[in-house]
Order: sequence, then structure tokens, then C-alpha cells
Amino acid sequence: MRLTRSFGVALHPTSLPEGRLGPGAYAFVDWLAAAGARWWQLLPLGPPDDHRSPYSSASAFAGSRGLLAEPEAPVPAAEADELRRRHAYWLSDWEAFAGAGAVEDQVRFEREWGALRAYAAGNGVGLIGDVPIYVGRGSCDHLAHPDLFQPDGVVAGAPPDDLNPAGQLWGNPLYDWDACAAEGFRWWIERLRRLRQLVDVFRIDHFRGFAGYWAVPAGAASALEGAWRPGPGRAPFDAAAAALGELPVIAEDLGLITPDVDQLRDALGFPGMAVLIWAFAGSPASPHRLENHRVNQVVYTSTHDTQTLAGAFPGDDPADLVELALTSRAALAIVPAQDVLGLGDEARMNRPGEITGNWAWRLEPGQLTEAHAVWLRAAASETRRL
Repeated sequence: MRLTRSFGVALHPTSLPEGRLGPGAYAFVDWLAAAGARWWQLLPLGPPDDHRSPYSSASAFAGSRGLLAEPEAPVPAAEADELRRRHAYWLSDWEAFAGAGAVEDQVRFEREWGALRAYAAGNGVGLIGDVPIYVGRGSCDHLAHPDLFQPDGVVAGAPPDDLNPAGQLWGNPLYDWDACAAEGFRWWIERLRRLRQLVDVFRIDHFRGFAGYWAVPAGAASALEGAWRPGPGRAPFDAAAAALGELPVIAEDLGLITPDVDQLRDALGFPGMAVLIWAFAGSPASPHRLENHRVNQVVYTSTHDTQTLAGAFPGDDPADLVELALTSRAALAIVPAQDVLGLGDEARMNRPGEITGNWAWRLEPGQLTEAHAVWLRAAASETRRL
């Protein structure tokens, strides 16, 4: 996928003033259009876990009822039956897992999300979604397709890196890639088909797991006990591209990245990521340093897992750093709303490794102002991103 020079703003719907779809979401689209933003980046849209994490969802396919502006809107039986027909691959599994009313909630989600997406498109704003590489243990997908996962002896995690000296122990079930290949990667094809129905572009979280993944013995005290195992490489993406056409993928290539990850990303033509808060330290060869940015890349000022700009650089003007990111040669620049507002770490979305206290930040009504839009539009114009 080749990106055109543009910029976007990252804000999950749960961070809108109402915490869901509805008037606030449409107002945000209007603000994005006024700011000259081409993209709205989101986190995963599925039902979050008990700690509100959208990266540990009960379903890789279903939309979250918690995002609905009208969760009690009437749903005719014929409309529910039509949705069952169109989403036959996954909806019956979700209905069996989630119980009465699950299909009706998905009808409501399709209505509300489809209307919002059409409104965004009419205002020149595309949607960027997010795909966690793994599913939750005991999730609908794990229970409905047990043959696609390895036995319980190992779980998912990430090796030690500069930000996480002890690694990360996630505990998700790991795919049995041979079993996935034996079914022609059907589950992956259908998962990406669903994403194409909801968003225009999607970021695949922990892309490095397709080159090689970190397997940790179940019951281990930390991820330090894990070891590398080979991933499936490009095979799932080739299968999906054969079924769906060109894949509009951004590869989240952060963390401990080895040459095979770079080679896989580039062979597939996927843009990777650079993060501005990591651009001022480390090796001169760091991909985050501005002089090393690539055209087919996405530069983020910060991410949902990091400090905000103001938190990372308390002595600097966050607006100057946003403008610096826009000067990058990377075709796409993404600025989280917290960095537009110059907020500190009290507004960060997630602290990896901490289970509670995350995913709760929200905008105040009117907090993103016309002045913010005017500033961003001028900065985008000056850096040829309109």
C-alpha cells in the first residue's frame, strides 16, 4: 500500500465526550475536516475486556455494544436475519457466545457505524482501524476455532526491550500456524474482510509476530522465560490478498525488531511506523530519528501505549513538536488528540504492564477548538499535507 502525503488524528470513540458514537462523533468529523485531516485513527472496535482494553476483546469480528448511541433501537426480525446471512462465517458463533440480543446489537452497530463512516467519507475523512494480532483466551474465536490454536502449554508475550526490561507476558493463546495454513488461512481472510467492511485502512498490531513470535511457557513468572518460534511469514497476507485484493495495511513494527521483520514488511509493501518521542535518543541508525524516516511510513508523535509529547518532553512546546512531525518525509503523520491539546501523562491512554487505570481518558466538551483546527490546517498546508 502506498500512502499519499496527509495527516490524521488518533482518538478512540470511547474518548469522545459521550464515550460512544452519536453527535460527538459527527462533531469530531466536522472538526477533522476543518483541520484538514485526511484520517481518523481508532483503536479496535470489538467488545473490550473487564479492564476496558479494546486489545483483549471477546470477538475479533463483533462491534462493541458499548459504543452504541442508541443501544435500545428497534431491530426488525428481517433485518437481523439479513445480517445473519451476510455475516454467516462469524455471527452465529458470536450469537452462541454472547446470547440473546447479540445479533440485534450487531445490526445497531452496522447502522450506526455505517452512517458515521459514510458521513466521514463525505467530508473527506477516512478511517484507520486497528487489528490486535492475538485473540483473548476464552474469547468467542478461541472457543469456536480451537483447532487453530496451540495447546495450553505456551502463551503469547513479547521479549525484553528498552521499554520493557522484563518483556511482556500477555497470556493470549498462540496460533497453530500449520493448522491455519491447512484451512487456507480462512479465519484470517474473514477477519481482514470484516476490517475492510468497517474501515479504510487498518494497522496490524505486533506485526513482528508474523516473522517470529515469543512463546512463553504457561505459568511462567515472566516473559523472560520465553523463546522465539518462527511465524508464518507472508503466507496469511498472500492468501488474504488473493481473496480480497490489495490489503490497506500499516505494519506496527515497534519493539525488538530484527532484520527478518523489516524484510517481511518491505516485501509486502506495508508502511511501518516511526514515533517522534523516540527520535532524539538511541542509535544514529534508529528508524525513529527524523533523518531516517522513509516516505512509505507513518510517523506518530506518540501512541496509545506511550507517554504523550508533553509528558515525554515537559520543557518543550508540544505544538512545536507536532509541527516537527509534520515536516517528516513520512507520507502519513498521525497526532493523538492528547498531543494536539498539549496534555501531559495524566491524559495518556495506556500504561503497558499495568492492568487497571487505563483506557479511560476522555475529551471535555468543546476541548478541541476552532483555534486548534486553524493551527493544524496551517501547519499541514505548510508541510504539504492538505
